Amino acid sequence: MQFATGTVIGGKVVFEGTPLPEGAIVAILAREADETFDVPADLEAELQASLAEADRGETMTPEELFARLRCVN
Repeated sequence: MQFATGTVIGGKVVFEGTPLPEGAIVAILAREADETFDVPADLEAELQASLAEADRGETMTPEELFARLRCVN
């Protein structure tokens, strides 16, 4: 999973950074023009650390994720 940001130009989302692969399914969260997107520093640090793990290939399969989620319940 990737985290990407972009801007709507001509009715289409233009992503910043590495382009997504053709046919990628995405979820889009759009904020209102007057809304801000604030993340506490500790959560931002956790997100950055998680993205760095993913960049290093330290990921899990969907099956591993679902197994972990089942253990939580």
